[in-house]
Amino acid sequence: MNKLQIFNNDQFGQIRTIEENNKVLFCGSDIANALGYVIPSKAVNAHCKGVSKMEVPTPGGIQEMLFISEGDVYRLITRSKLPTAEKFESWVFDEVLPTIRKTGGYVSNDDMFLHTYLPNADEATKQFFKINLEAMKSLNSKIEQDKPKVLFADAVATSKSSILVGELAKILKQNGVEVGQNRLFEYLRNEGYLIRRKGTDFNMPTQRSMEMGLFEIKETSIAHSDGHITLNKTPKITGRGQAYFVNKYLAGEA
Repeated sequence: MNKLQIFNNDQFGQIRTIEENNKVLFCGSDIANALGYVIPSKAVNAHCKGVSKMEVPTPGGIQEMLFISEGDVYRLITRSKLPTAEKFESWVFDEVLPTIRKTGGYVSNDDMFLHTYLPNADEATKQFFKINLEAMKSLNSKIEQDKPKVLFADAVATSKSSILVGELAKILKQNGVEVGQNRLFEYLRNEGYLIRRKGTDFNMPTQRSMEMGLFEIKETSIAHSDGHITLNKTPKITGRGQAYFVNKYLAGEA
């Protein structure tokens, strides 16, 4: 009897496979069930071309079941009306099969990994590996979650144009940071990036933030009806400043 391997997925349930002559065969009814076919056996008979009968162990004893090739799995996927059929395809062909071919088996959880690859290790060694596996999964999850934010911060860093404080507040809010224009102005004043004292220089960049290249001052001449001209000054955040403040907020330092 060929060795049976069982893979479990929270969304698609159980998939049984058998390796025969260096080819992986899939339990047809498992694939059809996962893809939403109402009558799995009918779907296998109607759409699959290379069906093989195999005896496999089940809770009710040894039973004969139909197993199908990779090509037949594709045929069932393409004819499935399940909205998540594409996701199922990715799981099977991008994760399960490459792992089987690389390691000779598919490991779906930490205990199975330790049992498969460290069968003779003592409990202390197994616990050490479990802790490290959990840490790696947590780190990879954090990297995936932060990826859009990292890309956003990198794009900001290369920006050539400066923006208003209110515009930066909007960008931060679009990326999950709950801050408005007034709160951002308050933060910049309290942290010494903008001048706090009331007067003509209120909300202008401090010497420190100018030397850091975080701000520039936009000057606009305004001609009045009586002929006199005044100069209006507006603080704007440079590309470097945008990256600086975005990174502070995303790192939780602001």
